[in-house]
Amino acid sequence: MNQLNKEKTARVIACLCDGNSIRATARIADVSINTVVKILVKAGTACKEYHDTHVRNISAKRVQCDEAWSFVYAKEKNVPANMKGQDGVGSVWTWVGLDADSKLAISYFVGNRDAEAALAFMQDIEARLTSRVQLTTDGLRAYLEAVDEVFGSNIDFAQLIKLYGNAPEGEHRYSPAECTGAKKTAITGNPDDKHISTSYIERQNLTMRMSMRRFTRLTNAFSKKFENHKHAIALYFMHYNFVRIHKTTRVTPAMAAGVTNRLWEISDLVDLISK
Repeated sequence: MNQLNKEKTARVIACLCDGNSIRATARIADVSINTVVKILVKAGTACKEYHDTHVRNISAKRVQCDEAWSFVYAKEKNVPANMKGQDGVGSVWTWVGLDADSKLAISYFVGNRDAEAALAFMQDIEARLTSRVQLTTDGLRAYLEAVDEVFGSNIDFAQLIKLYGNAPEGEHRYSPAECTGAKKTAITGNPDDKHISTSYIERQNLTMRMSMRRFTRLTNAFSKKFENHKHAIALYFMHYNFVRIHKTTRVTPAMAAGVTNRLWEISDLVDLISK
């Protein structure tokens, strides 16, 4: 990998950010699979460190949170008996907190979907904000205690609980149940009813699924190792925040949020991992 020039490294990173799998990236960039993995690990590490250091002091007004499911090594039902209960094996959830105005992914956390993860996620969001915000989450109960413990009364918090009917006849496995409505529930403070929404974060989750092959459903391009899964997510969010122009704001989320004053390119990511 040390002998790989910047142009080829940029090609590998661009392929990964465009949603290609490890093997597809290796074919397109004409490098070995091991080289792609090494670049992913180095890029993921550098991107996570940069996000942790620079995505701070965010003056957001409205934050939306959600969790996206994926799996590592095997789906939950197929995890070998001797590996059941191990962290990073089976179902894995990516928690994301999004600024509804700039579309900046303020925080992300990869782990289980439980009270411990919810607490760690909320602590990270709170550490990155500069002021009181209106927070909207789905109806997951773990949010209730986590938000209360981290923010106390210094937040306007509401949950949007979606109501679902039955799945279409004969399509129970592949088609989602029909959403028949949504219930808005104010939890803490005085949240503005018209801004109780998870639409932006759900759209971001769709973008995340489309941008990482390992998140695609009904495929064999899933993550085999938890660490590589986290590296891919770190690279994705760095690209999403700093490189990808959002169609609504017409700048990158990082520019809209004031985190940076310029448009990043893939070459900047290469420079980042070369440091």
